[in-house]
Amino acid sequence: MSLRMALLTVSDACAAGARTDRSGAVLRAWAEGAGHRVVHQLIVPDDALTITRTLLDWADRGDVDAILTTGGTGFSPRDVTPEATRPVLEREAPGLADRLRRCGESTTPWSALSRGLVGARGSVFIANLPGSPGGARDGTAVFEGMLEHIVALLAGQDPEHTP
Repeated sequence: MSLRMALLTVSDACAAGARTDRSGAVLRAWAEGAGHRVVHQLIVPDDALTITRTLLDWADRGDVDAILTTGGTGFSPRDVTPEATRPVLEREAPGLADRLRRCGESTTPWSALSRGLVGARGSVFIANLPGSPGGARDGTAVFEGMLEHIVALLAGQDPEHTP
């Protein structure tokens, strides 16, 4: 199943052109490698209003199945992605957010510091991933083979529940 993806990098430095968006590149390579189509990809600064507006626009437009964000999930004063995502979500999936943090522990003890959220708005899946390339790789590994199932459920389909 080919999904329609939107990828949002949240980073002041990347938005200003002072740093290369390596985690966004990881998400794009993963999506395309899995046969998904990247419909939107954008870099925005760590600004809650900009993040919320972008997520709402993409989720309500009707042209994406899943939105993955990277960056802004930590504890620095500018890390506001979870706060900007929470009002967009109609339903949270705390088990998936916890799984993202647990899976990252095999590569870094800092994964427990991620405050990223996972959930849905209507039939669109939304997940906040860490801003490092390793965090983005760990996050996509969590959704490997599961994302299509999640999107099918959100679309009201009855997919097979055996792994």
